[in-house]
Amino acid sequence: MFLEGKSAIVTGGAMGIGLETAKLLLKEGCTVTIWDINETELNNAKELLKNYSSKIFTHICDVTDKEKVYELVKVAMQEMGKVDILVNNAGYVKGGGFLDCTDNDWERTVEVNLNSILYTTRAVLPRMYDNNSGYIINLSSASSFLGVADISVYAATKWAVQGLTESLRFEAWDRKKFGVKFCSVHPYYVATGMFSGAKLNLLGSILVPLVKSHAVIARAIVYGAIKKNKTIVRRPITLKLVNIFRGILPDYLFQKMMVMFGVSTSMKTWVGRK
Repeated sequence: MFLEGKSAIVTGGAMGIGLETAKLLLKEGCTVTIWDINETELNNAKELLKNYSSKIFTHICDVTDKEKVYELVKVAMQEMGKVDILVNNAGYVKGGGFLDCTDNDWERTVEVNLNSILYTTRAVLPRMYDNNSGYIINLSSASSFLGVADISVYAATKWAVQGLTESLRFEAWDRKKFGVKFCSVHPYYVATGMFSGAKLNLLGSILVPLVKSHAVIARAIVYGAIKKNKTIVRRPITLKLVNIFRGILPDYLFQKMMVMFGVSTSMKTWVGRK
């Protein structure tokens, strides 16, 4: 996709992957709207992004509030004239065993990581269908390929995001709307930010090293996904080994291999964003 003159919404855009993605989109000549629930960080992001382009709009948004989402999509249409790209980046994680987390922890995880994507997609997709043009990028996770201890509900939402993205793609094809694209992006643990501290053991880290920065994932979104019209992007690319091993090994051997690589203990050192 040629990005000059396109318009994009990035959810969770005040920090981390969302902020780095907004920077790249602005550099490519896009007009960008970022949403975030954190007003302080949103204001900081606005000042920073003005250094890249004046074509930036910011709005406080809790993406779990569907009425607010629908309202702000209309605002984005007015401010930018259109929405060509939607990056569903907003995310939430609560580490801990399934029985150690509260009902509120589970519900918040599902609301942010899955339900919000339904709201944003419902709001922008009709116009994209009308124009037979658009790109929706959904942030999934490496945990959409295999279960991960101590983030069980988070992993469940990311499996759902991958399934949703693929299903929406097939729906678009059935409607002959081949110009409307969908991509799921699957990052492994990023060394800083929301998953700070989490990692595989030494053996696992050799095969799947930590992602060094949020900018790596932003580049995957803009240059690996949008500009190349990819349907799925993994970082690091060695995550493909998970699907290969699952496909060729008996399941009990695959499970033992994942334990050997430290998947079952990878969240024990998690500290998260400070």
